[in-house]
Amino acid sequence: MFCSYSLILEPEPMKCKACLLPLLLLFSSLNIIAQKTVNTKTSPTEMDPEKSILKNTETSENHKTLLAVLKATDLDDVLNHDGPFTVFAPSDLAFENLTSKTVAELLDPNYKRELQSLMRYHIIAGSFSASKILKAMCRGEGKASFTTVQGNELIASMEGVDIILTDNLGNTAKIITADSNQCNGVIHEIDSVIKPSKL
Repeated sequence: MFCSYSLILEPEPMKCKACLLPLLLLFSSLNIIAQKTVNTKTSPTEMDPEKSILKNTETSENHKTLLAVLKATDLDDVLNHDGPFTVFAPSDLAFENLTSKTVAELLDPNYKRELQSLMRYHIIAGSFSASKILKAMCRGEGKASFTTVQGNELIASMEGVDIILTDNLGNTAKIITADSNQCNGVIHEIDSVIKPSKL
């Protein structure tokens, strides 16, 4: 179930060669800009590439709500042992933007299915670095579609120097810290919570 994924792309080699270099240059700028704009109070703890997604999330100062969500949905064990996975990890600030009532309600055991659906919408089977996402966008003429383990699609595109993810409701999330490598995948921190349905 967790190991199936699809990348919907129609490669066009000639166009890809022409656009790959500018996209990679934009990605380099993305990393520099993200590092300058992230407040030091909220910047994530440096992650250990020898540890799992779960173990690094446990030590992160910026993903306490995410950790609570993973435990409440029983995805903590999966992200500790299985993989590889790509996780688009909302920061604590991103969860706060949902309103505290929404987060508190979702953490209630009665809402476990909704919370599982929400969290699975942030996970893709396979390890997709930012450069792989950019290459996929290049082949897709500026956009790439990824199927999450929840079953819905995320569309990746560029906005200036930022990689933007768009959910099926049209909401967007920006990758603010890319390529935190884990022993069982990769984490990209995002500034908004991706929603499979209205919350």
